[in-house]
Amino acid sequence: MFIYLSKKIAIPNNTRLRCVSWNRDQGFIACGGEDGLLKVLKLEIQSGGDNKIRGLAAPSNLSMNQTLEGHSGAVQVVTWNGHYQKLTTSDQYGLIIVWMLYKGNWYEEMINNRNKSLVRSMAWNADGQKICIVYEDGAVIVGSVDGNRIWGKELKGYQLCHVEWSPDGKLLLFGMSNGEIHLYDSQGNMCSKLAIYCLTNVTGAVQITGIDWYNGLQGYIEPNCPTLAVCFDNGRAQIMKHENDENPVLIDTGMQVVQIQWNNTGSALAVAGSQKSAQQDKDINVVQFYTPFGEHMRTLKVPGRSMSAVSWEGGGLRIALAVDSFIYFANIRPDYKWGYCANTVVYAFTKPDRMEHCVVFWETNTTERHIKYVRNLISVTAYGDHCVLATRADETTGQVVGSVSSMPLGQTLSMETEFNLYVLVLCNSIGTPLESKYIDIEPQYVAVTKTHVIAASKEAFYVWQYKTPKKLTAMEVNQALGKKKDNRERVYHIDDTPSGAGEGLLDFSKAFAPTRDPICSVCASDKLLIIGRESGTLNRYSLPHVALVNKHTVNCRPHSISLNCNSSRLAIIDIAGLLTFFDLDAKWVNQDGQEIQGQHLDFERKDVWDMKWAEDNTELFAMMEKTRMYIFRNLDPEEPILSSGYICHFEDLNIKAVLLDEILKDPEHPNKEFMMEMEIKSLRDTRDLLDKVGIEDAAQFIEDNPHPRLWRLLAEAALENLDLKMADQAFVRCRDYQGIEFVKRLGNLQSETMRSAEVAAYFKRFEEAERMYLDMDRRDLAVNLRIKLGDWFRVVQLLKAGSGGGDDTQLIQAWNAIGDYYADRQKWSNAVQYYVQGNNQERLAECYYMLEDFIGLQKLADGLPENHKLLPELGAQFVTVGMCEEAVQAYLKCNQVKKAVDCCVELNQWDQAVELAKTHNIKEIDSLLARYAAHLLDKDKKLQAIELYRKANHFIEAAKLMFQIAEEYAKKKEKPQRTKKMYVLGALLIESYHEQMKLMSKLKAKSNRKAEASSALAGLLEEEALATSDMKIIDNAWRGAEAHHFFLLAQRQLYQGYVDASMKTCLRLCDYDDIIDPVDIYSLLALAACANRAFGTCSKAFIKLESLGSATPEQHEQYEKLALEIFTKHAPKDSRTNKTECHTCENMIPDTTSLCPNCEAKFPTCVVTGRPIMDYQVWMCSTCKHQAFEGEIQNQTMCPLCHASIKSGPY
Repeated sequence: MFIYLSKKIAIPNNTRLRCVSWNRDQGFIACGGEDGLLKVLKLEIQSGGDNKIRGLAAPSNLSMNQTLEGHSGAVQVVTWNGHYQKLTTSDQYGLIIVWMLYKGNWYEEMINNRNKSLVRSMAWNADGQKICIVYEDGAVIVGSVDGNRIWGKELKGYQLCHVEWSPDGKLLLFGMSNGEIHLYDSQGNMCSKLAIYCLTNVTGAVQITGIDWYNGLQGYIEPNCPTLAVCFDNGRAQIMKHENDENPVLIDTGMQVVQIQWNNTGSALAVAGSQKSAQQDKDINVVQFYTPFGEHMRTLKVPGRSMSAVSWEGGGLRIALAVDSFIYFANIRPDYKWGYCANTVVYAFTKPDRMEHCVVFWETNTTERHIKYVRNLISVTAYGDHCVLATRADETTGQVVGSVSSMPLGQTLSMETEFNLYVLVLCNSIGTPLESKYIDIEPQYVAVTKTHVIAASKEAFYVWQYKTPKKLTAMEVNQALGKKKDNRERVYHIDDTPSGAGEGLLDFSKAFAPTRDPICSVCASDKLLIIGRESGTLNRYSLPHVALVNKHTVNCRPHSISLNCNSSRLAIIDIAGLLTFFDLDAKWVNQDGQEIQGQHLDFERKDVWDMKWAEDNTELFAMMEKTRMYIFRNLDPEEPILSSGYICHFEDLNIKAVLLDEILKDPEHPNKEFMMEMEIKSLRDTRDLLDKVGIEDAAQFIEDNPHPRLWRLLAEAALENLDLKMADQAFVRCRDYQGIEFVKRLGNLQSETMRSAEVAAYFKRFEEAERMYLDMDRRDLAVNLRIKLGDWFRVVQLLKAGSGGGDDTQLIQAWNAIGDYYADRQKWSNAVQYYVQGNNQERLAECYYMLEDFIGLQKLADGLPENHKLLPELGAQFVTVGMCEEAVQAYLKCNQVKKAVDCCVELNQWDQAVELAKTHNIKEIDSLLARYAAHLLDKDKKLQAIELYRKANHFIEAAKLMFQIAEEYAKKKEKPQRTKKMYVLGALLIESYHEQMKLMSKLKAKSNRKAEASSALAGLLEEEALATSDMKIIDNAWRGAEAHHFFLLAQRQLYQGYVDASMKTCLRLCDYDDIIDPVDIYSLLALAACANRAFGTCSKAFIKLESLGSATPEQHEQYEKLALEIFTKHAPKDSRTNKTECHTCENMIPDTTSLCPNCEAKFPTCVVTGRPIMDYQVWMCSTCKHQAFEGEIQNQTMCPLCHASIKSGPY
């Protein structure tokens, strides 16, 4: 940071000031002094329309200067409540007045006087709800913002002198006159004493001069940053992270302190007081500035006899100092973390709700913002197209000293770790990390060139030769991957003398050796590296080999150094803001006759806080001196420009600067108005000469003050006047080859109007150029102009408007270009209209696909000729959306049968795949089908495998799998209805197999032109030959379905009370004991027979149950007990036996039998009732071929067995 005095306000009657306080929210300044003096001032910056004089550079004046009457004694304490716009003051007699703002003036709101003791300190809490007042006699009062007393307390035996709230308002810190600090909770209960570490080895009485606890309302510069500052009058201070911090930052300021205060972000602590002058015997007033970590930043010397108070402005850019009867104001130029690369301003700030730094990459031309969050950010450095973020590695991912790979990344660093790990991240202009490096030295000073990143600590420096992806060749990438050691990184100790012959390998072990002359600044160019040391020594190294070329000495401590564009001159700003220059190439002879290279030039400028060399001129540079920007040519200044901007870039006689102060007021919404662009005087003068005098005089002026930008300006003016000779000379002087060629082309044109039109187009006045072309009746030139510009909409208008302005080829080109315009913006429907007119089938396909207009895509495919190059692409698009039929047509149209088959396989359309394979003699389909089915079965996806076989017309394999699933369900004896359905599905697959075989035999018979009557027999013979191994499955296809159907039917009949029908169904069920558990069958038969009083049948069922080998002894015993109980009451005979006539042998047989004992005729079973069918007139299902009584089936809509729909009468 840099600080300088900017303004002084005198208090009337030379009244001595005692205190000053700056309201950080509204900007009011309250100052109190002797004889009851109390003033409220407001210093406002007059911001005009010119953005160059915004901020601190703008003139300021007092918009309020009100004297408040009410105190009779010296006002000693003033404190603001910014939330509620209240001012609280107290004088030497203990009178407290609360002031309020009403209609632009301050009035008394409340008065309080204890009349016992004087008020030593007052403090509002962070939200402005409570105030704590401490009296010298130990009295403490806590009140609310509306004047009510919350609590009071007498701290007997103590004299109080200070009070401070904790940021959360839960603690109060009371400073005692004996130097102790006591902690109380917000209700007045004693908690503990604050440990004072800074007074170790101090003897004598000390007084507390300040307690300030930063409230964190604007975030923290680092996580776990020290915020509680305590200072004593002897200059000793400590900064703590919290009230129990046992390792605080200790500072010895070496001065008599009167007051301390944090700035608005907690990044700088101002310590005001006085110290002994080395040259004079008297004390001088000084303000020292420290970071939260105790690092000294700046010293401000203030005139006057005695300083009494200090206060920061709310934005942290100004500070008010009460000295004698004056208020001094000092402007502060903070060291923002910022940089500029590729028209992008990169800046960092903190948010209260996040521990990371928010880094904004703001593209100033397009105003696009890219935001990144970075933990533990140390600095931002930018150059050219790149930006380097230096960060401290997180403790959870850090590594200990040594090589980068010496410790696993997950290891946590302990507090006792001697060295931290740091990271350098190389980013592009939108914040994308390109490369990063871990280093063990703290990057306190960072410099960037086009090829190198240099990071330096106090003792050593690290050189990294980076490579960006766009510059890497494929060979370099492969080499980089193959190498384990990277020689692009080197580390040197500042006391080393490298020769450039390969020293400085990546070994950080020597980088921590102490040095008597630490590093204090670094800068670099493409060929030089300059490192400044605190003694004034400048180490000069060559790049890229890093050889120590020379050591120069200057009589100052270089705080900031910068090389000009050809590395011949070095600009040096020392710690006091003094700018000097060092000529690196100058040679002179000293008193001893030795020739010395490098000379400190006799040039000085004071109060300089920023400077920038021109990128294209060794003699030009711009510098910021207080609130003025000076441009120097050969060390001669131009007229200053009022500005407070930070200089970004200086090239082509044009300076870009950014008003970071204004941006950081609302950092998330930067405004383009905060970018300043200024022309230097020679450029402004040249413009005036060209506008008001003439080209000849301007040419002479430029000859005397040559610069490529001025020659270019002259060339442009000469072109406007069609002075081709002068334009040619000017383009030659500024080395603009394209301009020279353009002038030659103009010289070949005969028409003045044509030349004027070309010049208008050259200066991007395209409308004017087009109008000239049309006036000359050269519509073709107007069309070509618009084609070059890519303005295809205007091209179409011009082509349609004229009769001979263009041809169909140009119109088609224009339609397609407009289609590309809409497609690039993803406006696919608009693009389709123009691609149709341009007959661009490839892009049409893309648009249809993006619009999901698959009908349009299909029409496009149908309209393409055979073997068109777009057909395979269309087929692939159809595949991605599951449109198999359309994909197959597209592939077949371009003779890619293999891809058509693969498409069917991918979409699981195996029937179509098999058909295509057979039609086109592709043999791999069966092996592929088997392999895919095995894959599904390995994953236990049997149903998917069944569907696969079914679609591929492999019905036998599908049926086998279905019967396996059905058997698994049958073994579980759960949900027999579902088990029956599984068997039915398997049987239906067998029926599909039969139909397939019949169809194949018919097709063969038809192709061989044989009699159609023989086709059925041929089909059966082929079926038998093909399925010999699977005959059991084919012959017994419906057996499992029948078993479970009758099992369910018998139980349904039994529960409905049809016990006779249930018994007959159970008798049929006995034939299926290989499918259903015999225990279940005969148990059900015994139950139904017993209910039907057919005890003979029941007895047979019991005998069968007892004879089953699977029954346990306990079950045998239960069977015997139950049989004994039944048959002791009932004889084992059927109560009735119904007989019917066999329709074959006409003998009478029992109606329960399915086989005639005389002629051995078999009777089918009715699937509705379960009874044997002995009639001739029966109904047969067309699907499963099972029969039923005609009378029974009339009430059914579906076949009871296979559930097929019943469409007609008997079969």
